[in-house]
Amino acid sequence: MAAIRTFWKGHLRLALVTIPIRLVSATSSEEKVSFHQVDRKTKQRIRYKKVAGEGGRDVTQADIVSGYELEPGNYVLFESDELDALKLATRHTVELMEFVDADSIDPMYFDKPYYILPDGEVAEEGYCVIRDALKSENKIGLGQIAMRGRENLAALKPIGNGLLLETLRYANEVRNADEVFSDIDVQQFRPGLIEMAEQLIRERSTEFNPGDFHDRYGEAVRELVKAKVEGGEAVAIGGGEEAPTGGTVIDFMEALKRSVEQKPGAASAKPPGKAAPKRAAAAGSKRDPVKRGKGPEKSSGRSAAKSKGRSAPAAKKKA
Repeated sequence: MAAIRTFWKGHLRLALVTIPIRLVSATSSEEKVSFHQVDRKTKQRIRYKKVAGEGGRDVTQADIVSGYELEPGNYVLFESDELDALKLATRHTVELMEFVDADSIDPMYFDKPYYILPDGEVAEEGYCVIRDALKSENKIGLGQIAMRGRENLAALKPIGNGLLLETLRYANEVRNADEVFSDIDVQQFRPGLIEMAEQLIRERSTEFNPGDFHDRYGEAVRELVKAKVEGGEAVAIGGGEEAPTGGTVIDFMEALKRSVEQKPGAASAKPPGKAAPKRAAAAGSKRDPVKRGKGPEKSSGRSAAKSKGRSAPAAKKKA
């Protein structure tokens, strides 16, 4: 298998145990159909320039700074080194702060999956111990990680022979389902309609296998491309952060023993801010962004990819 590009390197930390890790993408976009825009007359690629002002003055990358909009037309400007200087512990470290049941996070909160790999032979022992402990306890670890210009809430779970990290949406990034569906009226159905729908569902129920489904549009486009090439219609067109060094725990067993001996929370304080999404205690709570029966149906293919946090709102546990 070809090497997969590593786009983030850092450490996984559990109390006093620190393990060097690297992240690779768990998904691939190679099979997705994509197009470029081309000028019909000149057969030249359409490209976009970075310009400023009404006159469209070309701007070089060296002259570009980041602007935070306070209100329309009013910005605070930042140089790149000012943003890089922000001291975030999660910039190079994923610290597992708490653990939740493996089936407790609503699928609405899951965003993007990444595979975690141990970075070097020394890291493998600690990596495998954490993986097997999560499997044994049927738990998911929660922490935060800074990448791609933001700090993400993250869920860590065992998968196969390794570990999977999934970024999660924060509570304020999930729309309240009650508000979205508030205009849908409760109707009295004609007799037998629900029973017939239930029968259809039972007859077509099966185990989820993603290999049973294909991108039919993409396949049709590729067939059309092939036909155009064979017809002579092809034309010529012109026109990650470095990981910190040091800090690796060599004696994994000793670090683990010391961590267990510590009181909960003594190793490191949980950073303030948003925590993992959890189900609200009372139905109808304004803090509950996704309630049972109001959000999208749970996919059986994601049954292993659900979890929850403690202080942010989420849906009630699905039956």
